[in-house]
Amino acid sequence: MANPSQDFNFKEGADIFTPKDLVQLGRPGAAVANDAGDLALVPFSKFSFEDKKNKKSVFVVSLDPSNQQSIQIPLEKGGDTFWLSSRTVANAIGGDTNTEIYAYDIVPDAAANNESVKDPILVATIPSKSAANFRYNSGTGNLVFSAYVYPDGNLSTVAEQDKAWEERGNTAYVYDNTYVRHWDEWQGKKGPQLFSVQLKKGSDGLWSSNDDFKSPLQGTKHYSPVEPFGGTDDFDASNTHIVYTTKDPKLSEAWHTKQDVFIVPIDGNEKPVELTSGTQGATHSPVFNTQGTKVAWLELDKDGYEADRHKIIIYDLEKKVRFTLTPEWDRSPSALSFSKDDDFIYFTGGDEAKVKVFAIPVPATPSESTTNPKFDSANLTPVAITHSKAASGLQTLPRGKILFSLSSFTSPNDAYVSSNLKDFEAAIFAGDKTASTKVKIDKVTSFSEADLKNKGLDKGEEFWFKGALDKDVQGWALKPKGWQAGDKTKWPVLLLIHGGRPLDAGPQSAWEDQWSTRWNPNIFAQQGYFVLMINPTGSTTFGQEFTDGIAGDWGGKPFVDLINGWKHALKAYPEIDSDRAVAAGASWGGYAINWIQSNPEFGFNFKALVCHDGVFDSAYNGFSTDELFFFNHEWKGRPWDPESIALAKKFNPANFVHKWSTPQLTFHGSKDFRIPETEGIAVFHTLQQLGVPSRLVIFPDENHWVLNHGNSLKWHYEVLRWFDKFIGDKS
Repeated sequence: MANPSQDFNFKEGADIFTPKDLVQLGRPGAAVANDAGDLALVPFSKFSFEDKKNKKSVFVVSLDPSNQQSIQIPLEKGGDTFWLSSRTVANAIGGDTNTEIYAYDIVPDAAANNESVKDPILVATIPSKSAANFRYNSGTGNLVFSAYVYPDGNLSTVAEQDKAWEERGNTAYVYDNTYVRHWDEWQGKKGPQLFSVQLKKGSDGLWSSNDDFKSPLQGTKHYSPVEPFGGTDDFDASNTHIVYTTKDPKLSEAWHTKQDVFIVPIDGNEKPVELTSGTQGATHSPVFNTQGTKVAWLELDKDGYEADRHKIIIYDLEKKVRFTLTPEWDRSPSALSFSKDDDFIYFTGGDEAKVKVFAIPVPATPSESTTNPKFDSANLTPVAITHSKAASGLQTLPRGKILFSLSSFTSPNDAYVSSNLKDFEAAIFAGDKTASTKVKIDKVTSFSEADLKNKGLDKGEEFWFKGALDKDVQGWALKPKGWQAGDKTKWPVLLLIHGGRPLDAGPQSAWEDQWSTRWNPNIFAQQGYFVLMINPTGSTTFGQEFTDGIAGDWGGKPFVDLINGWKHALKAYPEIDSDRAVAAGASWGGYAINWIQSNPEFGFNFKALVCHDGVFDSAYNGFSTDELFFFNHEWKGRPWDPESIALAKKFNPANFVHKWSTPQLTFHGSKDFRIPETEGIAVFHTLQQLGVPSRLVIFPDENHWVLNHGNSLKWHYEVLRWFDKFIGDKS
C-alpha cells in the first residue's frame, strides 16, 4: 500500500472510495469546442500504480446529447492539444530545443458508425522547447502561442543562450531586484512572451507553416502569460490583433499586483497600446467579442491585493471608450466569453460556495469612459444559469449554445451544453425573473461515472449559523460512510480549514461544491469521519465585505466563526462524538491549526491536529515569502511597520508556543517559496522541545501543494494514520 513497514491500513472495499482510488482516478480537464461547436477536446490523465506512470491522452467528444460518442487519442509524449479545424486536432510536443506540432485528422468511420483518427503528421516546428498556450484562428491561419525568451525577446537564439547559461562556469543566481524566487522556482533571466506564425492547410490537403515567427511583445518588457499560473486566459486573439494582460514593468512585481491590458497587431508591425486606465490593480481574462470591435476583461481596483472584487470592464475599440459593466454586483466574475452575436457576456463566478454560470447583456457603449455608467435594470445584475456544483472552462458556441464543465463533491469534471439561450436572453430583456428556467442543460460526458457508481459519495449538506458581527456564515457537512440519522454509535469528527486561492497563501478562498484531488472531503468521510468544512470571515463567494473582513484580523473574526460553526454542528448533528475530534488545514488553514494550538481556550477539544504548509511565525513570513504584497496587505504593512508589529504581537502563533499541547503532524514542501519550509521545521522543533507528540513529513520535490501521485498517497496515509493513532476505534 503506502509503506511496507506500515502500522496502519486504510479502510478498503469495493464500495469504499480510498485514497488510492482518488490518486488513480482519471482526471478530465475542461472541454474545448471546435469552431463548428459539434465536437470538443477534453484533456485526460490517469495514473497507474502498476506502471508508475501518469498516462496522458485527449478525448474527442460529441457535443450532441443524443450521441455521446468519443475517441481517445493517446499522447505518449504529453504536450498541449488544440483545434486546427473542425476535424483536425493539433498536438504540440516540446523536445530538447524545439516544439513539434502534429496534426490528427478525424475522418468518418462508416463501419463503426462513428469517426476515427488518422495517424499524426508533423506540420510545424517552433524553435523553442517551451512553446505553449496555443490559440489558432482557422480563418486567418494565425497561430498565437507563448514561449520563454531572454530579455532580447529573440525566439531563434534561446537555445544558444540556454547553452551559454548552462556553461557559465558557476551555479550562482545574482539579483538586483525582486523576485528572487516565485512560487516554486528561482527566477532566471527568461520570461514568457507571445509570438505568432502562419499555419495553413494548402490546396494539396497538407498543413504547413511559413516559419516567419512574429514577436509583437519584443522590446516592450511585457511578459505574458503572467507567472506562475497564467495561460490562455491571459490573452486572446482576433483576426488581426492580440489583447493581453501583463505586469506593469515599472513596478516591483514582489510588492505590486498591478497588471495592464494592451492590444497589439498580431504581426507586431505597431507598438502595443494600453487599454486600461493606469490606476487599476490586477487584470485577468481579456477577450475579444466575435466581431473584434470590443474587448472585455476582469479588473481589480486595488494594487497590492489579489482578492479584491473582480469587475467586468468593456473597451469599445471603435469609439475608444472604456466602461465598467458590473460596478455594483457584489460577486467576482471569471472566465468571460461573448455570445456569438456579441449581445451578451457569459461567465463563471462564485456565489455562496458554488461556482455558477452567469449571463449579462452587453449595453450600448456610453458616450465617454466611465466606472459608473447608468444602465437599464437588465444590464445591472447578472442572471445565473446554473445553481450548484462548480463550473469552469466556459465557451460560447454557435446556434445559441454554451459549453462548460462541472465538478462537485461527488464527481470530477464532465462537459455540459446549454441550449435555448435565445429564449433565455429574450426573457432577461423582458424582465422575466424566471429567465433561467428557459435554459436547457445537457450532460455530454460521463468520465468517472462507472468508477464512482457504487462508492456512495456524499453530496454534502449546507448549514448556516450566526458568526462574528452577527453575520450569516455557511458550512458543509459530509456524513461518514455508513452514517444514519439517530445513530447511537457516535462518529469521530474532522474539521477541515481551507487556505487561499491558488495565487496566495492566505484565507481568501472557499470550500466549494467542487472536486479536489488534494483535499477531497469524501476521502475522509469514506474512512469513517464526520467531515465539517466552514467558510469563515475571509472566505470568497459571500460578498466582498465578508472577504475583506479578515485583513488585519487573521486570529480574530474567522475564529469566532469557526467556534460558532463548530458548536452549531455539534448541536445539529448529535451523531458526532465530540470527544473524538481532530482538525487539519493548509496554508492559512495551516496557520489556523497553529493558532488553535496557541489558544486552547477556544474549546475545540481536538485530540490531534494536522498542519500543511502553514504559517508559524507571521512576522518572519513577511520577510521570507515571495509575494510581499500579500503580507503587506493582510498584516497592514511591512513586518517592521508599527501596525504590522502590533498585529504580529497579537496574532502570531510563535508568540504563544507555551500553550501548545495537542499532538500535531506537520507537512511541508521544500519547493514552497510562498511559505518556506523552515516554518514547518520550526513547528516540529517547537513541539519536540515541548514534549508534545509530533511528526514532520518533508517533501523535497513539492511546492505549496502535493502534486506527485506517490507523494499524494503517502500524504493521505500519514494524515489518516495520525488521526487513527489518537481517536481511532481500538476495540
